Amino acid sequence: MRYQISGKQIDIGEALQTHVKTELEATLEKYAGRPTEAYIVFSKSGSELVAETVVHLSTGLTCQAKGHAHDIYAAFDSCLEKMDKQLRRYKRRLKDHHRDRAEPVELSEVSSYILAGIDDHGEAEPEDLAPMIIAEMETKIPSISVGEAVMQMELAHAQLQVFRNEKHGGVNVVYRREDGNIGWIDPRSMG
Repeated sequence: MRYQISGKQIDIGEALQTHVKTELEATLEKYAGRPTEAYIVFSKSGSELVAETVVHLSTGLTCQAKGHAHDIYAAFDSCLEKMDKQLRRYKRRLKDHHRDRAEPVELSEVSSYILAGIDDHGEAEPEDLAPMIIAEMETKIPSISVGEAVMQMELAHAQLQVFRNEKHGGVNVVYRREDGNIGWIDPRSMG
């Protein structure tokens, strides 16, 4: 597994890196089995230290967690505890996901854009209003089931998940509704 351990205006020593690798490997072996890469970033937020971890699994799933504490080791341990809880909740589904798939999840490359926000100064909207693109990136859309998309969204703490529905190949979206439920958009079912 590849690790990228970094600090934002914080010096990351060899002992902390060793601790992170050892503890993260032990946690992931219990649940995921086949992690491919992990990104761990330490930063400061006021008087607290923050540890953010993102782990990519070979099945295309991503797990994220964040921990806060006044000690850098405690911040990482808090982060790891949250990740452990997420993975424990989805352990059966993760194992089923591994067993049901002979091949890793297929990922499609697509363009992703970040658009500038529109300032509202009470002026009339111009006729030729076109949003300004701030950034253009490549992103990957997995071909997975609806249940796996919901699990991916939960593991990544995301508000929505775009995916290619493996049953029919169409692009679908699952999202977190304001009432706490999960919404599912399947344009193919539209008449």
